[in-house]
Amino acid sequence: MKLAELAKRLNSKNASGLGLPPLVLITDARRLPDPAGAAARLPRGSAVLLRDYDMAERAALARRLAEVARHRGLKLLIAGDARLAIRVGAAGIHLPEARAGEARRWRYRRQWLITVAAHSGQALRHAAMCGADAALLSPVFATASHPGMHGLGPDRFNMLAARAALPVYALGGINHGNAARLLSGRAAGIAGIAGIAAFAGQSWY
Repeated sequence: MKLAELAKRLNSKNASGLGLPPLVLITDARRLPDPAGAAARLPRGSAVLLRDYDMAERAALARRLAEVARHRGLKLLIAGDARLAIRVGAAGIHLPEARAGEARRWRYRRQWLITVAAHSGQALRHAAMCGADAALLSPVFATASHPGMHGLGPDRFNMLAARAALPVYALGGINHGNAARLLSGRAAGIAGIAGIAAFAGQSWY
């Protein structure tokens, strides 16, 4: 099953009416050298999350992605930098797990989509308490983003997503070959799929 098809199916089942994108492309200068090009191939309604915290030309990339998002009907999220998000007119922000508490501040100040990174059930509970719209739970499978870290596996991921008090995105090592394993359980609570390398080719759509 193609990633776009599976993501849309999960989103329709678990996040209908919430305005959450089925697919979230995450930038990574090393593993996805042309994020704007990849973003331009996303289905309308998807999201692009600008991570690349240490990139020297991050603001320029944010402006470029904002332009692509406007033309393609995408949601642009800026990781960890609300000021940059405001400057480029982004649809929201993404917060690292350790900064989840900042979601409270922005929840009452702006009509933003706010996502938070999570790696455990405790982190999911904290993200929900802080008012995040959704959490990106990782890694589902082994991934280059977390070298040496074991993936949660589809069964544990499904269990954590089903128990979470907010919608959850599957992130980490997901590709068109293993994506269907997310349906091994009830797939409750899964709002969609986020990834990096999975969007580098054309096998996802």
